[in-house]
Amino acid sequence: MKDWPADYAGSFTLAGEIELTGVGLHSGAACRLRLLPSQLPGYRLGWLDEPGPETVSLTPALVSETTLCTALRVGPRRLATVEHLLAALAGTGVTQVEIRAEGPEVPLLDGSALPWVEAIATAGLHPLPAGPDRPHLHRPITVHGSGGFVTALPAPQLHLGAAIEFAEPAIGRQVFSLALTPAAFVAEIAPARTFGLRSQVDQLRAAGLIRGGALDNALVCDGPNWLNPPLRYPDEPVRHKILDLLGDLALVGLPCAQVFAFRGSHRLHSDLASAVAAALADAPALLPV
Repeated sequence: MKDWPADYAGSFTLAGEIELTGVGLHSGAACRLRLLPSQLPGYRLGWLDEPGPETVSLTPALVSETTLCTALRVGPRRLATVEHLLAALAGTGVTQVEIRAEGPEVPLLDGSALPWVEAIATAGLHPLPAGPDRPHLHRPITVHGSGGFVTALPAPQLHLGAAIEFAEPAIGRQVFSLALTPAAFVAEIAPARTFGLRSQVDQLRAAGLIRGGALDNALVCDGPNWLNPPLRYPDEPVRHKILDLLGDLALVGLPCAQVFAFRGSHRLHSDLASAVAAALADAPALLPV
């Protein structure tokens, strides 16, 4: 696929099926995920090992856990680490798709959204009749906690930014922002990989986390150095924070807004998505009558 949509005004599903397998970041388990074209709006989740037509529409209300990933709870089942997949779908302009999963997580792949983007490009996009206009935020919203905040302001198009600050010299302070389009997402955000700190690896594994993390699917910072260079961008960590932010906001449908995260986290992103969803539901009452 050579040309992505120029913006996010249209409605698209996949032109063919996609299936990828891989290890889960935190569980270390083998995971499989299939994407199918859909005529229903939004992203809908079902299970490969429970065949049937039933799927559930993904919304911020399904977020159940946010420790180092975003996990969704659908009835008795849980699907974790959904953010890179959702960022790839939303970032490339896919507005509706059926997701079928097997295993406790979405496959981590190389730690970025790039493998998903490449698979979407191979399958291609299928245009659909125009759906509702992309929702517009009508008032500022800010959520904060643990020394960070995420704010969303009304804007004519989606603009994302983030700032991070780490004591490790290899990361330090980083800021990045961009007006988001599918082409900009693919070039500037999708390849940015997840990252972690060498000083935290043993503690996180003892807590049952990052069991599937390795030097081929996550950047690891060790003070002034990276254990597995080279970086894809000099500021790859903050770009990955924007990738995570986009994936978490995808649960609310990417409204037209200017969003900025300082020391963001999946908890803050999810809280913002929930607040935006509530604001959009109340939007008609905010308009002049």
